[in-house]
Amino acid sequence: MPLYLSIIIAMAAALLLSLAATPAVKWLAVKVGAIDDPTDARRAHKIPTPRLGGLAIFVGFILSVLFLAEITVQIRGILIGTVIIVILGVLDDIFSLKAYVKFAVQIVAALVAVFHGVLIEIFSNPFVFSESEYVFLGILSIPITVLWIVGITNSVNLIDGLDGLAVGISTISSIVMLIIALMVADTNVAIIMAALAGACMGFLPYNFNPAKIFMGDTGALLLGFVLATVSIIGLFKFYAVVSFAAPFLVVAVPLMDTSFAFFRRIFRGKNPLKPDRGHFHHRLIDLGLSQKQAVGVLYAISGLLGLAAVVITTRTEIRALILAAAVLIAAAIVFFVFRANRK
Repeated sequence: MPLYLSIIIAMAAALLLSLAATPAVKWLAVKVGAIDDPTDARRAHKIPTPRLGGLAIFVGFILSVLFLAEITVQIRGILIGTVIIVILGVLDDIFSLKAYVKFAVQIVAALVAVFHGVLIEIFSNPFVFSESEYVFLGILSIPITVLWIVGITNSVNLIDGLDGLAVGISTISSIVMLIIALMVADTNVAIIMAALAGACMGFLPYNFNPAKIFMGDTGALLLGFVLATVSIIGLFKFYAVVSFAAPFLVVAVPLMDTSFAFFRRIFRGKNPLKPDRGHFHHRLIDLGLSQKQAVGVLYAISGLLGLAAVVITTRTEIRALILAAAVLIAAAIVFFVFRANRK
């Protein structure tokens, strides 16, 4: 089957499966009591809303991948880890698990992927004036890979604060990785990313403001885990110096927001794991933007950085300039929001 036809089928199948499964998942969420009550100031919604919607995304994604992708050892490890993560998310959406329990299970899922060969072992040296072109991690490859997977998994979870935000940014990230995979003829990664993008798009009509259902931790952890693990086998293998930034740019919005939140809480003497109302999307709302406008701004930033990731994986002369411009524009938007919010 031609590559482009496989990609179209993978995306369409995942989209239709996710779209069809969401009403059933919504009914299930109500039955098992997986309801998100707006009990604190962090919540943007006003009425109790079912969560657990990530199950619909999982159904669309996993079935599409199993039927259309080549299940290599690495992909098998990713899929097993994904099942562990989804079970964790379902239990958390229903019973609200302790943070340390979630971290422990996430580490287990990450290690499952690692021991199936999903490992960051070498990448290009980000210091352009260094004599060494590559960085070899050696024994550090396992802890760094686990840190990357767990970090991105939680980053996507933490930005899931507005209707359509996390799933929309994950869609953009998936499409960016799909394009890069096509550019380097990585068929398997392209099909997997097409399936993830399609599953997200199938869920989006139910999750746009005002959301009829949330994807919950089931969906947020699922999306973060898949993006983190597939980026290792699909992006970290580019060894050109500038392309060191590609995997970071693909997930830049959740990664930056989580980093800011972590250090902000530490500097204020608070528990870095305790939720607050200081995320980037909260600040946009405080500026007077509506939920849809705030989500649109973050979509734009994510798309801009994704474009930069695509450009730097090419071999054109201007890729570094475009990368710098994209990062500066995104940084300027972030600076404007934080400065205006402080005023």
